[in-house]
Amino acid sequence: EVQLVESGGGLVQAGGSLRLSCTASGLIFDDYAIGWFRQAPGKEREGVSCISSDDGGSWYADSVKGRFSISSDNAKNTAVLQMNSLKSEDSAVYSCAVANEYACAAYGLHYYDMDYYGKGTLVTVSS
Repeated sequence: EVQLVESGGGLVQAGGSLRLSCTASGLIFDDYAIGWFRQAPGKEREGVSCISSDDGGSWYADSVKGRFSISSDNAKNTAVLQMNSLKSEDSAVYSCAVANEYACAAYGLHYYDMDYYGKGTLVTVSS
């Protein structure tokens, strides 16, 4: 059974940082693209960042470019989203998802193209 578990969410002041982790079990991590999504109350889900499965290329939404950084440790089956210079508009439930052999950096990050999903972790940024 494949499981994705996010951790690291919480309450932080604007300008602060948080480090989210996504730990996978039941799959070979380096065969999968890893994506982070977020959804704020009353808003549509949006793709935040991803790492492609083929060349490890990364993609970032314009709203987080320069502030967020994605990385993965295949030996630990863990992906990390480092979030710096947080803004109140970054408040949302953040979730990770994986897609088998998918070059998300080239083809884009789309929620329903992913194969497995985590349940999410809440990030609240106070202004």
